[in-house]
Amino acid sequence: MVSSTSCLRLDNVVFSSTYRKLRQTNANGSVLLSSATCSFSLLSSYLFSPKLALLRNLHSVSSSVPVKASSSTAIAEPEGIKINSVPTKPIEGQKTGTSGLRKKVKVFKGENYLANWIQALFNSLPPEDYKNGVLVLGGDGRYFNIEASQIIIKIAAGNGVGKILVGKEGILSTPAVSAANGGFIMSASHNPGGPEYDWGIKFNYNSGQPAPESITDKIYGNTLSIAEIKMADIPDVDLSTLGVTKYGKFSVEVVDPVSDYLELMENVFDFELIKSLLSRSDFRFIFDAMHAVTGAYAKPIFVDKLGASLDSISNGVPLEDFGHGHPDPNLTYAKGLVDIMYAENGPDFGAASDGDGDRNMVLGRGFFVTPSDSVAIIAATAQEAIPLQGLARSMPTSGALDRVAEKLNLPFFEVPTGWKFFGNLMDAGKLSICGEESFGTGSDHIREKDGI
Repeated sequence: MVSSTSCLRLDNVVFSSTYRKLRQTNANGSVLLSSATCSFSLLSSYLFSPKLALLRNLHSVSSSVPVKASSSTAIAEPEGIKINSVPTKPIEGQKTGTSGLRKKVKVFKGENYLANWIQALFNSLPPEDYKNGVLVLGGDGRYFNIEASQIIIKIAAGNGVGKILVGKEGILSTPAVSAANGGFIMSASHNPGGPEYDWGIKFNYNSGQPAPESITDKIYGNTLSIAEIKMADIPDVDLSTLGVTKYGKFSVEVVDPVSDYLELMENVFDFELIKSLLSRSDFRFIFDAMHAVTGAYAKPIFVDKLGASLDSISNGVPLEDFGHGHPDPNLTYAKGLVDIMYAENGPDFGAASDGDGDRNMVLGRGFFVTPSDSVAIIAATAQEAIPLQGLARSMPTSGALDRVAEKLNLPFFEVPTGWKFFGNLMDAGKLSICGEESFGTGSDHIREKDGI
């Protein structure tokens, strides 16, 4: 099912059946250490499974938002779907940054604001990348995602997309979308959510990496000249129920946001070994989902699969406004977790993740592991489980990782800020583990940071 092409088509979406074929019996006979103070190094050393090397081959081979339609014209009716041409005009300020387009919710709710950007994106892609193909859609659960999903679905249908895979309730973490080889991600990352706060949209391309500048530059250029929006005249889709809704040859499948990502994680990491640690009576663990997207993943992964206790999950229900919080996992905004970890009888290991699930903060009892140090520790110990191609960090990140690369005699790269620059190295087979100063770490199992 995995295609050797880079197009976002049905045969290029990695489904759970693909992951099942990759399963192998783990031969790692390593013994877990008992010291609580070395728990982060311990987890880093034995989290990765030798199965990760197999995953590398996968990457190498009704809306209240005003979309002005009063003077729209029917331009096509393929297979019973009426496609309307909605006249529009350019809107200033739609230049995509390193992580997509982010603005206040009230800006995106402006007439045709979101619709213009989505149409400009389709105008920027080669038709073979999406015509009759499959695109993934999901987000971090923040306010406006449900309304935005309906607009994106209708414009996708209007431009000839064959199928949209969308997470239930519009929820899919950024790593999960990347694992499915790309699509639309509705998130403003670690920015606060709610009617008065932030919303964002970005597009992940080809093997799941953030769209390269060659694409984002085209999108911006097309926002400056856009004149019409192609929108299918179809009802809003019920995103609360799993299943397939069909409109002629176009379909929308509402999927479980966790299942396929969980299967990928089971092939990348040694779940049985991690479970033997998290289920121990003398080891205590806490994860703060910050009422963001990883709340949907925390119980199925940490509790149901890895044996952690249910009370180890804090703020585990995704909320549109993140519980009036700021879903940025650092010492300021995750103060509740910090207070727990610095208490006299605090847990042995603590972690938090951000709005869309691609960043993390790591703490031990009474100490904080900086992002620059965490990626260095992961790299220094992962060599015992997986073959390392190379290491890389963003320019603002400290030089701890440089020293690890030198010690291990591995190729080392320093890249500009932006995860897409890591993806280029991964696609070239030169990079296995990387990180940035803003609490992002990752490996080449996907083309995004991965907070879980």
